[in-house]
Amino acid sequence: MAEAILLGLLERRHIDVEVVSAGILVGGQPMDADALATVARDGPDMSVHRSQSVDTESIEAADLVLCMERHHVREIVVRAPNAWGYTFTLKELVRRGEAVGPRPPGISIETWLAEAAEGRTRRDLLGASDADDIADPIGRPLAVMEATADLLRDLCERLADLLFPG
Repeated sequence: MAEAILLGLLERRHIDVEVVSAGILVGGQPMDADALATVARDGPDMSVHRSQSVDTESIEAADLVLCMERHHVREIVVRAPNAWGYTFTLKELVRRGEAVGPRPPGISIETWLAEAAEGRTRRDLLGASDADDIADPIGRPLAVMEATADLLRDLCERLADLLFPG
């Protein structure tokens, strides 16, 4: 869902960046029918989408890795320890980004991410708090799926405003 929402948003804003979705489970699965219907208005046709499993090479090649839950961040940085500086939950990055403000002109995303991550420790990923997590809505009632999509839309808009202001 996040991929469809973010792709559509960036396309509407004419922002040319590559967005790739991958997870920690086995790939090759089609998008859940309720999820597909929920994000159909957001952007590209996801009916042919198949899930992909994240691999170390794609993590290391990325400029930014966004996760839905803190346990996903933990899994990513175990696989690719150098990814710590550019791997966040979506909620965490928006929260931290809003604290430092939008990326100024001429400042790289890498530099902006470092500023947003200041004071962050790996210990922040431990414990039972779900403050920075977005729970997977798959298998839940349609209302939960729609609420999750609305949350993702809001967070993706805010992130785009931070990374690509103006």
